[in-house]
Amino acid sequence: MNQWLRLALEAGPLAVFFLANSRYGIMVGTAAFMAATTVSVAVSYALERRVPIMPMVGCFFVLLFGGLTLWLDDELFIKIKPTVVNLLFATALFVGMAYKRNLVKVVLGTVMDLTEEGWRILTVRWAWFFVVLAALNEVVWRTLSTDAWVNFKVFGIMPLTLVFSFAQIPVFMRYQVPAADGAADDTAETASGAQPGPERGA
Repeated sequence: MNQWLRLALEAGPLAVFFLANSRYGIMVGTAAFMAATTVSVAVSYALERRVPIMPMVGCFFVLLFGGLTLWLDDELFIKIKPTVVNLLFATALFVGMAYKRNLVKVVLGTVMDLTEEGWRILTVRWAWFFVVLAALNEVVWRTLSTDAWVNFKVFGIMPLTLVFSFAQIPVFMRYQVPAADGAADDTAETASGAQPGPERGA
């Protein structure tokens, strides 16, 4: 899928949440957020013909905490969703490392090839980043208004995540596994064999 389209599918539900909340309040905004997130996941599946794991996980928690918010008429649940989700991600990464199971490698290993040290560094950084996001969310929703929290969720969490992601590029560059020397040697031998030998030139 085109990366810009992927970004639009991820940011679209947040934009719907922001607009609906600004016009009709947090309850309508929550309902609109749930609907938009479901549509986004469905479109992703239709375009890629595979289950988008991370969007599916996000959708599950949006529906869970959004449903509790609407059912109990209590905005607390939608506010603590980022805290709970980010702490769950951090816990999964830390526990995975403790059991020698690098979950970042499981997710990204098909698109890049890093050394074990590189995967370890990325995993530790992402785990602590999730902890920081959870802490920030707690501070914001406890100290600021609902509208300010929505602004933080829409205009704070995603930009912070994008900036953090780009900041990991030096790790990708430094710990990327180089191409196998054997493949390069085979290519060189093939090219050499294709050239005419002395007997052919006579």
